[in-house]
Amino acid sequence: MPSSAPSFGELLGQCRRSAWHLEMRDSYAPTERFDAWKRGERINWAHRGSWWHPYDQLIADSVARGVVIRRARIVSEPVSEYIRWEHYVTHGNVVAGEEVRWLPRRLANGIPLPANDFWAFDESVLRVHHFSGDGEVVEDELTNTPEMVRLCVAAFESVWERAIPHEDYTI
Repeated sequence: MPSSAPSFGELLGQCRRSAWHLEMRDSYAPTERFDAWKRGERINWAHRGSWWHPYDQLIADSVARGVVIRRARIVSEPVSEYIRWEHYVTHGNVVAGEEVRWLPRRLANGIPLPANDFWAFDESVLRVHHFSGDGEVVEDELTNTPEMVRLCVAAFESVWERAIPHEDYTI
């Protein structure tokens, strides 16, 4: 189902202070990059031109204008193959300017969590991702409902506080 929500690029382009992403699934729909990794192909991190994508540039440009971009992932342990791959490719997110942390699911007990992954922009607008059971995006919902924003921002902050910085999280 196509989304009527503004694109991620539009939302990030309007962002002034912060963009936070909470991910809570252990797998998402496979991509060609994931399939290549499963076949043993690895990224030549020294050759930025081979892996740098428009998304990376969008993040880097946003960080350069002062937007703090944080991503937190709640993961089951032992991690799934998909999370193992995400951990590997997170190097690109970090190079682009994202701060990334990982929270083992067992340490998330007691945190009131929303049911879906989301992006929070300037702690005032949410882009909520709705997925099918096999990890395909079904719809992105945009909301600025104060109660929903408060729940998601508080959840993100609680996860962030407990989570392990990317450079310290080993799988």
